[in-house]
Amino acid sequence: MKLTSLKPLPLQVRADLFNGLATLEKSGLPQAQALAVLRLPSKAQVRLEKMIKLTARGVDIPSAGARSGLFTPFEVSVVRAAVQAGSPATTYQRLAERYQQQAQQRASIKSRLSLPLFVLIITLCVQPLPSLVAGTLSGGAYLVQVLRPLALLAGLIYLVIWFKAWLAQAPATSTVLGLARLMTRLPIFGAMHVRQINREFFTSMALLLEAGIPMFDALPTAVDSMHNPVMRADFARLQQRMKQGASFSQALQGVHYLGNDQVLGYIQTGEASGTLPEMLQRFVTMETEAITRFQQELSAWLPRLVYALLALWMVYGILTSGAFMPNLPPELR
Repeated sequence: MKLTSLKPLPLQVRADLFNGLATLEKSGLPQAQALAVLRLPSKAQVRLEKMIKLTARGVDIPSAGARSGLFTPFEVSVVRAAVQAGSPATTYQRLAERYQQQAQQRASIKSRLSLPLFVLIITLCVQPLPSLVAGTLSGGAYLVQVLRPLALLAGLIYLVIWFKAWLAQAPATSTVLGLARLMTRLPIFGAMHVRQINREFFTSMALLLEAGIPMFDALPTAVDSMHNPVMRADFARLQQRMKQGASFSQALQGVHYLGNDQVLGYIQTGEASGTLPEMLQRFVTMETEAITRFQQELSAWLPRLVYALLALWMVYGILTSGAFMPNLPPELR
């Protein structure tokens, strides 16, 4: 398998990589020596060593990162522009902060949901125990009753992860666009899904523009980073509107999936003052805080709902198992 066909590195590894690159760039060490100092997890280290060999042959950092599978296409674009503009240290730091933030959010959600999962496993083990003790459930049937829901849950989680990855890369057929549109209309989650995708778009725009990439070159790259095809198609029309004379803020007013229209004020201010990347970054910071609060509230309330449902299920299972009913002989029933 070619290294360039490898999946992107995990978020935390990418955060550590770019944080290390930023630190080494600021230190002033020669390129080859700086890269040799970095240490990543074993699978990522293989890609890093490939990158070191490529740079030793004279390949520039962005191209070596692409060919080794260490950088994603988006990262290659941003780093290449930053290298051409001078020092990529600031760009490395921005990327590190972006991935660190995303990694922390995922870790927080997993941590909050680990206890409900543990409670679920305990419940699955306890709920059929009265029937097992009463002799109405065999040992094999008990194991099946415990393991089957866990297998179904694991399959559901895998299906959700697979669906999100497939939806991001699937051709824009009517079926795919319909499913993507449905994602934006889900109760509670739909609006936040739109804001998360938009947050990533504006983060990408801020990084690209700050690195010195012209607006018309930055737009397609940022649009390609959006993981919802119907939103990607919606934002893809921005460039045509701007070619017709509209400013960035004016072009965005025709977007159907803008999410938080406060971004228009930030962009108008940035366009008027010549500080568009900085204003986009301010909006992204504000939007990230709002998304984080939503995720924290969701991860706080979801376990409570799970606990309540599990408690009701346990009570129902115990009461209907017959374990506490007298086991009379057939002639006395």
